[in-house]
Amino acid sequence: MFAVTKDRNDTRFASRPATLLAGVIVLGGLTACSSYRSTPAGMAAAPAAPAAAPTGLQVNPPTPDPRVGLAPGMFDAGEAIWNLDLVSTTPPPDPFVGQTNSDLAFSGPYAIQGNYDGIQIWDISDPANPQTVVTYVCPASQSDVSVYENLLFVSGEGFGGRLDCGDQGVEEAVSHDRLRGIRIFDISDITAPEYVANVQTCRGSHTHTLLEHPGDDENVYIYVSGSAPVRPAEELAGCSGGPPADDPNTALFRIEVIRVPLADPASAEIVSSPRIFEDLVAPPTHGPAPDDIAALEAARERGAFIIEVQGQEMVLPEQASQQMLGQIVAQRGGEGPPTAADSATLRQALPMIVAQMAGPQGDGDGPEPGPTQCHDITVYPAIGLAGGACEGYGMLLDISDPENPRRLSAVSDSNFSYWHSATFNNDGSAILFTDEWGGGGAPKCRASDPMEWGANAIFTIEDTEMEFQSYFKLPAPQTPEENCVAHNGSLIPIPGRDIMIQGWYQGGVSLIDWTDPANPAEIAYFDRGPVNPDRMQMGGSWSVYWYNGVIVNSEIARGLDVLELVPSEAMTQNEIDAANSVRLTHLNSQGQPIFEWPATFALARAYLDQLERHGGLAAARIDRLRAGLAEAEEMTGPARADALRSLADGVSRGAAGAGDAAKVRMLADAVRSLANAGM
Repeated sequence: MFAVTKDRNDTRFASRPATLLAGVIVLGGLTACSSYRSTPAGMAAAPAAPAAAPTGLQVNPPTPDPRVGLAPGMFDAGEAIWNLDLVSTTPPPDPFVGQTNSDLAFSGPYAIQGNYDGIQIWDISDPANPQTVVTYVCPASQSDVSVYENLLFVSGEGFGGRLDCGDQGVEEAVSHDRLRGIRIFDISDITAPEYVANVQTCRGSHTHTLLEHPGDDENVYIYVSGSAPVRPAEELAGCSGGPPADDPNTALFRIEVIRVPLADPASAEIVSSPRIFEDLVAPPTHGPAPDDIAALEAARERGAFIIEVQGQEMVLPEQASQQMLGQIVAQRGGEGPPTAADSATLRQALPMIVAQMAGPQGDGDGPEPGPTQCHDITVYPAIGLAGGACEGYGMLLDISDPENPRRLSAVSDSNFSYWHSATFNNDGSAILFTDEWGGGGAPKCRASDPMEWGANAIFTIEDTEMEFQSYFKLPAPQTPEENCVAHNGSLIPIPGRDIMIQGWYQGGVSLIDWTDPANPAEIAYFDRGPVNPDRMQMGGSWSVYWYNGVIVNSEIARGLDVLELVPSEAMTQNEIDAANSVRLTHLNSQGQPIFEWPATFALARAYLDQLERHGGLAAARIDRLRAGLAEAEEMTGPARADALRSLADGVSRGAAGAGDAAKVRMLADAVRSLANAGM
C-alpha cells in the first residue's frame, strides 16, 4: 500500500461527497471537516416537512430571496442580510490567508479562532474593529479550540502535525515527532501562549469537548472524538484498529476521556475510553441526490476514478487522485505524467484504501457494525446530559460521572447521512441535531436536493427518550459552486424562546426559531456569493456563536465576521436587550451553558412583547401592565419595590385565565425579581 504526502499549505479541495471519502482524501493529502466513515445506503426520503412559523409568529422574508444569485468573489462577493446587522468583517492575518479557519472559543473579551495552521486570537471588545492579539502558527488540522480560565486546548488530527509545532510536516509513516491528539497551552499571558503539554491519542482529535463538571472543581475533562485511521502501535503504544471480537482493546468503537488537573495541566492523561457504541448496528441511510447521480455518470464518461463506499459509488476528487498518481510514478522511479499502467495501479489500490478507512465490517451473517466514533459531543452540565452526534446516530448521554459517560438512548434516521453536532434548548426539553451530508465540502443545498437531507432534526426529550418533531433546512437554494450543509451554531438567550444562530458554510448564517419544535422557522440571515464563480472552492461559515451581545462568525476563507441582532417583526428590542443582559465569562463550541437572566425591566417587557405577539394575554391587560412597569421604573427605593410587588401579585392572579398561562407566570417571576433586586 502506498502512502501519500502533501504540501501542508495546500488545504483547498474540490469536493467531499461523503464522510468516509474524507478519509481517502486525507490519505491523498487533503483536508476534511467531517469524520472518516459513513453509512450510505439506498433508501427513499420521507416526504418533506414544511418549515412553518411557530404559532403566532408572523415573518415576511424578502421575496424573491436576495440570497439567490449573489455575485461571487473572495473579499468582494455580493451580500444579502435580513434582520441582522453586519458590524465588521476582518480578513485573516497573512500567515493564515488561504488556510482553513475552523471553530471558535471565547474568553473574556477574546475570540479564539482555530485554523488548520494554528490559532488566531482576536480582541473583540470593540466589535466594529476586532484587533489581532496573536497569530500562533502550529499546524495540525482541524485545530478546534476550547478554553477554561488560563488553559487553551487545541485538537490535532492531521498526519503532518508535529509536537514542536513545526511547519515542515511529517513525511514518515511512523514518527515520534507526530502530534495527533490534544495540545494544551497556558494563556495566562494571552499575547504569548505557552505550549505546556499534549495528550496523544490513537485516532487523533478531530474535535473535542471540554466538560466543567459541577461536582469537581479540581479538574476539567476532555472528551476526544477522533476519526482518523488508527495510528500504528510502533508510533503510539497500545493502538490497535482491529475489530472488538479480535481485540477488546481496539481504538475503534470508543471515545477518549482526558482528565486535566487544573493545578498541574502538564499531567493530563487519558483516564477512560468509554464504549458508548455497544450493540449499535449500521443504520439505513439514503442514496445519492439527483444532481449527484448526474455528476457520477459524467465523471464515469470522462474516465474519473470512482470508488465504492459501503454500497454507494462516489467520485474521487481530482486533486486527491493526481497526488496519489504522482506518488505511484515516484515509487516506480519514473518521471513525467502518469501512464495508463499507473492509473490501473491506483484503481486496483483504491478498494483497499476504502476498506482500511471503513474499519471492521460485519461477518456477512448479520448487520454491519454501527459507528466507531462521534463527531461532536455537546455537554450540558447543568442538566447532567450530553448530546452525541455520532456518525449514523444521535445519542443522549448521562455525564453525571464525567469519566464514564453512559448512553441513555440513540436515534437514527434514513434521511440523515452524518450526525454532526447537537444543541439543547435552554430547559433541556428538546435537542437539535445537524446532518453534515457530504462532509461539508460539497454543495448540498442545491434546488434539487431534498429538504430533509443535510438539514437539522429536532427532537423532544421525554424520560431520556428522544421523539422526532421536525426538520429544518436552509430555504435558499445555493449554487453547485458553494459547499453548503447544516453546520455549527449556538442558542441566543432570548428569554422564553429557543432561538439558534447557525452556520451553513457558503449557505451563510441563518437565525432559527425552534420554540415550537414541530414548526421551526428562519427569522434572519446573512449570506455571501460563491468564493469562486467557476468551481467549488471552500468558504463560508464554519461556525457562528452568540457571545455577550454579539454574533461571531468564523468564515473559512474570509476571516472573522461580527454581527448583531436588530429589532424586527420576529424580535423586539426588549427581547434583544434582555438577551444582551446575559454575560458569559467564556464559551466553548461543545460546552453549553445554562442561560440565566438578571432582573431587568427589559426582561419583563420582553415577556409582554411575546404575550402580545402570540395572543397569550388580552391586549388591554398588556397595555395596563406596560403602563405599570413604566410607572415603577420612574420610582426609586421602597416605592419602586412596593409597586413592582403589587404588579407581580396582580399578574400571578390573572395567570390561570390567560391564553398562555406559563408565559404569564414567567412575567410575574420577572417582575417579582425586579422588586426583590431593589431596582
